[in-house]
Amino acid sequence: MVQHRGIKIISNIMEYLYVLIGSTIIAVSFNVFLRPNEIASGGISGLSIITEAVFNWDPAFVQWSINIPLFFVGTLLLGKQFGVKTFIGTIYLPLVIFLTKDLDAATNEPLLGALFGGIGVGLGLGVVFRGRASTGGTDLIAQILHKYTPISLGVCVALIDGIIVLSAATVFNIEQGLYALIGLFVTSKTIDLVQVGVPHSKMALIITTKEKEVSDGILKDIDRGLTKLSGFGGYTSEKKLILMTVVETSELVQLKQLVKEHDPNAFIILMDATEVLGQGFKI
Repeated sequence: MVQHRGIKIISNIMEYLYVLIGSTIIAVSFNVFLRPNEIASGGISGLSIITEAVFNWDPAFVQWSINIPLFFVGTLLLGKQFGVKTFIGTIYLPLVIFLTKDLDAATNEPLLGALFGGIGVGLGLGVVFRGRASTGGTDLIAQILHKYTPISLGVCVALIDGIIVLSAATVFNIEQGLYALIGLFVTSKTIDLVQVGVPHSKMALIITTKEKEVSDGILKDIDRGLTKLSGFGGYTSEKKLILMTVVETSELVQLKQLVKEHDPNAFIILMDATEVLGQGFKI
């Protein structure tokens, strides 16, 4: 019991650290890549770049003035699902943006700013999400819209970010709007990468008439488990067994050679397995 409580305390501390570290990465990326190149790639941070250009308002104060009320409105309308960590992210992110606003730009090339700014923001958000929190902003607006309208959450997020990108194209120029789209795309892909990692494993579906020989080879020669699925041929309607197995990328050539040796006519479908948990793989 004491050990379990200690593990839980350490886990909670790590989640708060994720929020602080992730917010710091976002803030620095904002100030050295996005802000100097006027890349308003969605979110409240993108909106703050636009308001700075139009009204000369400090981005940190713009983000505080929008995110803090949004947090309380979200808590009122959606319940207490955001928690203390999200509130900390809502306060801490603009604070670091304010403290690091005098950092020199890492590049004055907009394309590089969009690419590396998108990577930095995506990396930071991915770390924050690992802490089971968020930095507030347009995600809260999207959730509120989703709850009170028939629009899906994904469409809500896309609509809000799209409006901000269009605003950037209007305030600056079309080229800046296109750079903002690049930054938004890179951010979303980087978040996915941080959440699920680089795929090091492959899942294989094998349809073969030599099911026994192929199964034994996978179990004994490659030393991987497998699952036998029941299926029917679409043309013949004959019952078939489908072998499903997961192997490391380094074992893929061995798997294909093994199947070919036992059944040259076997049908193999390969796909990325982005996260595999269990014996023989990461836990």
